[in-house]
Amino acid sequence: MSQPLILGIETSCDETSAALLDGDGTILGHVILSQDVHAIYGGVVPELAARAHLRQLEEVVDEALRQSGRELKDLDAVAVTSGPGLIGALLVGVSWAKAVAYALDKPLVSVHHMEGHLFAPSLEDPDAEPPFVGLLVSGGHTLLLHAPRWGDYVLLGETRDDAAGEAFDKVAKLLDLSYPGGPAIQALAEMGDSSRHTLPRPMLRGNQAPEDADYYDFSFSGLKTATATLVAALEEEGTFEEERQHVAAAFQDAVVDVLATKTLRAVEETGCRRVLLGGGVSANRRLKSEIEGRLGPEGRLFHASPRLSMDNGAMVARAAQFRLEKGETAPPDISADANFPFPNLVRRRPAPTGKS
Repeated sequence: MSQPLILGIETSCDETSAALLDGDGTILGHVILSQDVHAIYGGVVPELAARAHLRQLEEVVDEALRQSGRELKDLDAVAVTSGPGLIGALLVGVSWAKAVAYALDKPLVSVHHMEGHLFAPSLEDPDAEPPFVGLLVSGGHTLLLHAPRWGDYVLLGETRDDAAGEAFDKVAKLLDLSYPGGPAIQALAEMGDSSRHTLPRPMLRGNQAPEDADYYDFSFSGLKTATATLVAALEEEGTFEEERQHVAAAFQDAVVDVLATKTLRAVEETGCRRVLLGGGVSANRRLKSEIEGRLGPEGRLFHASPRLSMDNGAMVARAAQFRLEKGETAPPDISADANFPFPNLVRRRPAPTGKS
């Protein structure tokens, strides 16, 4: 039985996106409209994001429909990111999707934003399927999990403070770079020498063991503080401008080292040498090359193209396909949830210690 034609809506942060996904997984129409108003503030302003979604969503959907050659009446289901994210931004998408699904008398599917990122690589590579170790790195989230199969997820580690993408944005501001910070730091770092400055690798020690609480967890606030301290010292010396690219390289290497090391720890413990990267930071070239190199020829790395690594409606529609297959639809009274729990995600129990 063919899968339905699904409209996916994404408004969790500062991208307004809509996509039409056909039953065979083909993206028929896809629009991602990024909000450049936040650049002057060096970060997303929630109220401005919500207002922009209100102005733009209907036009974004209309363009995605135009590209696909379909109309709203052709839809079999409407899918929307219900969380996590900025509550005002989420409410715009959820309210619009609820209204359209009700008017068309079609099922509404609620999608978890990070599960959408997990499905994104499968839109371009049919082999991007479980089992895999998944590293989800974005502006608001950093998660390390093991997926034996779709819908069955074991949480290994997560950030205890700043997400990796958030750290990139904050350090980019320290370095007088543009927002979003990830691409800006990557470009500057490619001109720098990371060995000129030493920055810490938070929560990464050689004597850690799998039963330790911080073995898989992440923390980037200390790295951000160390970078700020380094920048202040260079400014006092009057050498900041000539050292900017080297600081960027040192910071990027520190983040990549932590992410790659913890991911490979998960690979070794699970015995699964298939790694899937998702989220905006997964577009970082240094991160992809480092993990691929550490995996070696016997491993396999999956990741989406830069366009599908960012927040987008196609990943929402793809995750909704899976949920719809399981008969999971949203009730009429569904609302946005900024702290929406990851579906079917169970926390890994620490390995036993002492006598067996």
